[in-house]
Amino acid sequence: MSPPFPFFFRVILVFNKVSLQHFLFHFTMLDHILPLISRAANATAAEPEEDESRYGYTPTKYVCLILLVLFSISTLIHTGQAIRYRMLWPIPTVLLAGLLEIAGWGGRFWSSFDDTKDTPFMIQIVTTVLGPTPFLAAIFIIFGAIVRIMGQGYSRLTPRYYSLIFVSCDVISLVVQGAGGGIAASGDTLEDANMGGNIMLGGIVFQLVVMTLFLGLAGEFFYRFFTDSPIAGRAFARVETEDSHVTLTNSGYKLSSKMRVMLVALFSITAFLYIRAIYRTIELAGGWHGVIIETEIWFNIFDGAMVVLAFYTMNFAHPGRLLGRDAMDSKNTRTVGKSNQLEMGSTGSLLEATRDQPFSAPNHTYSGGQY
Repeated sequence: MSPPFPFFFRVILVFNKVSLQHFLFHFTMLDHILPLISRAANATAAEPEEDESRYGYTPTKYVCLILLVLFSISTLIHTGQAIRYRMLWPIPTVLLAGLLEIAGWGGRFWSSFDDTKDTPFMIQIVTTVLGPTPFLAAIFIIFGAIVRIMGQGYSRLTPRYYSLIFVSCDVISLVVQGAGGGIAASGDTLEDANMGGNIMLGGIVFQLVVMTLFLGLAGEFFYRFFTDSPIAGRAFARVETEDSHVTLTNSGYKLSSKMRVMLVALFSITAFLYIRAIYRTIELAGGWHGVIIETEIWFNIFDGAMVVLAFYTMNFAHPGRLLGRDAMDSKNTRTVGKSNQLEMGSTGSLLEATRDQPFSAPNHTYSGGQY
């Protein structure tokens, strides 16, 4: 039985039903949040002199231009991949994140010509803080598909709830940061502005905690998978087929080369974004004029470089190529029916070997027809 999560989680997002409605939802949220945080950035920072840099340094032109070009190319490639593999879920996740990063590094490039202007500074502070958040949603969606393929019996949550819960937490993080921005913008004193800034920091810390919880659940899943220790009460049919991503025989699972690449890529992407989240937490905790936030090289390495690595890793290890479009869409999945036949999707991938409550058939090997 699926965990009894509150109804509002079901309303926020339903696994693998990402559509243009969610795309509009994300932009509706951003439409309210971006102006608040933008005003907060202006309110939280102490008023500089007319000739004083808003950053504490002047952004390096060539660094900003390189990252701006890299994010633009990667986002363009992701757009082409979404079209090629006919996937909608990258639109409100990876593509939205790409647009935010392009805007952020565009703002920093603008500031490299005049670092005293407020507008480009506020653009980059808003978009670089929020940019990776939609990208995290893509990680949760992909991991849910991996769980469906490799075996739900090893997972603490069903694939649907990985997206439902963790993407919802992403939205909550945005709301918290927006609330902090509203307090900071409406405050009449520096203390009020700093309080709003701390609430914004709380939103990022919450995101870091969510990522840590996700890593814990993912770690348990892979431990159970590689030790063949399914959660009590969950057993599943043992299948073997040459074209499947996963071959499950009496001796255990064997991963295909494509699945191995996907797992390494997903781990790498998560590690890049986790490092970035730790850095942004430390950076904002030091205040708007702290040592870390006013040191450009740390931002370039632990924010810009980490996020761009995440983008290109997914370009090279795209789930549309490695998992198949059907594996990413629950509408197209097939389960083992009463006749004990394994139905395959159009990509020839193993889409699902179990239901949420899979049956047990441990001593049989699939050979292309009946068990």
